[in-house]
Order: sequence, then C-alpha cells, then structure tokens
Amino acid sequence: MLDVVLWPGASTLWGIDVSNHHDTTTTLINGWSVHHVPTTGSTNDDLAAMYRDGVRGRHVVVADHQRAGRGRRGREWAATAGDNLLMSVLIDPAPDPVHAAVWRAGLAIVAAARITPGAPVCTLKWPNDVVTDGDEKVAGILSTVAVCSDASTAVVVGCGVNIGWAPDGAARVGRGTAATSSEAVWGFLGKFLAAIDALVDVDLHGMYRKELATLGRRVRVDIAAGNSAGHIDGRAVGIDAAGRLEVLDECAVTHRIDVGDVIHLRPRD
Repeated sequence: MLDVVLWPGASTLWGIDVSNHHDTTTTLINGWSVHHVPTTGSTNDDLAAMYRDGVRGRHVVVADHQRAGRGRRGREWAATAGDNLLMSVLIDPAPDPVHAAVWRAGLAIVAAARITPGAPVCTLKWPNDVVTDGDEKVAGILSTVAVCSDASTAVVVGCGVNIGWAPDGAARVGRGTAATSSEAVWGFLGKFLAAIDALVDVDLHGMYRKELATLGRRVRVDIAAGNSAGHIDGRAVGIDAAGRLEVLDECAVTHRIDVGDVIHLRPRD
C-alpha cells in the first residue's frame, strides 16, 4: 500500500477533508487508483471534487463510513462502519448516454456477486438497485455528472454494497464467507473492478435488459408527479435507449418513465 504524503498543515486532499484522518491511503487495484478514507461526508462529493481539481482516469474513493451518504431523491443512506463497501467510481470520460455508467456499475456488482462464495443470486431492479431473486436489496447506485471549467465531463457512480451487514428486509453478499468484514469488502472491490473493466466495448443496453428483473413483471411506479394517482400500475415491457422504463397499463397505454420508484407486484391469481 502506498501512503499518500500530505504537506505540513494540509487539511484537504483533492477536495477531501482529511484534517481528522491523516491515514488516507492510495492503493493500486487492477489498474485503478483506490483512495481510502476511514470517514467522509460523501464519496460521490469527494470524487467529484477530485475530478474538478484535475484528477483524470481510473479512480475510486472508498470509505469505511459516510456521514452524509445519499440515496435516490435525497434519501439518507447509512451503514455500519467498515462492514459494507461504500465507494464511488470515476467513469472518465462520461459515456454516451451518461446513464450507461450506472448500467455498467450495476452489471459489475451482479457479476462480482456471482463469483462470491455463498452470495445470493443477484439481478437488477429499475432504475438503480441490485436485488436478490427474492427482491431483497443488496446494493444501491447513485450517479452524478462532474463538469470541469474546460467543459470536460465524467460520471461519478456511487455504490453502496451490503457485504457484512444489511438492514431488515435486505440481503448481503458476504454471508457465505469466513473472512473478516474488511477482507470481504476489499475482496469484493477487486472482483467489482475486474468486472467493470470487462464491460467495455460491449452492448450494455442489451446486457442491462437481460439482467433487469423488472422487465415482464407487474409493477407499480411511484412517479410523484404528472399523474393524479401519483403512481402507474401495469406491466414493465421494455427499457429504451434513453434508460426510460416502458410500462403498459391496463388501458393499453404505454408510459415511458424517466424517474420513479418501482414496486414489483405479485402476479395475479
């Protein structure tokens, strides 16, 4: 492991507040520079700041604990310190379309879980969750586009993967390992990075469709706007190139949904 050297009195490193944890370290894993901080506000914010400060290429920020971890729609995202993989990955340059970065990360988590002993069978749920075949959440993904003054762009993809701990109603991928939480977390990170590298120059849209458990299911989509009921019920029939979920309702109307929360409904008798 290569320790990052801070100049005397430094309180930030690439925009990361390190005033209270001078044991910030950088490790090279599968050709990725992995920057580890014990505690931070948000790994997404940290990595976006690094990009705006000139960092380019293959970088990951990993934290044992996030004080301000976020989920979709600004929801708080929390986990016990050190037990789970809390990371942000820089996809530089930004792909076209940009949401392909989220597809790539989700597919990489599924692939890494498949080679993790004892891990549950994992698949994808629209728009950005990894779930078991029993619909228990294993991981969540949240992305942001980082833009520099020279107009260059990258996508910061934040991932929270349940490794050694999961809240009630969720699942974890580290349930079948005898390794410590730290060993399991870093082992899964290595598998994830190898998987994300394999997902270059492939048909991400086609692979995402294949792994998307939402397709073919009866769903309720909470859209919270644009509909008097606040939700749409129907069958998920497709995902277009723009990442929109296509839902066919009971009146044979197809809705193309950009943003929403999906509930997988049970089949009717």
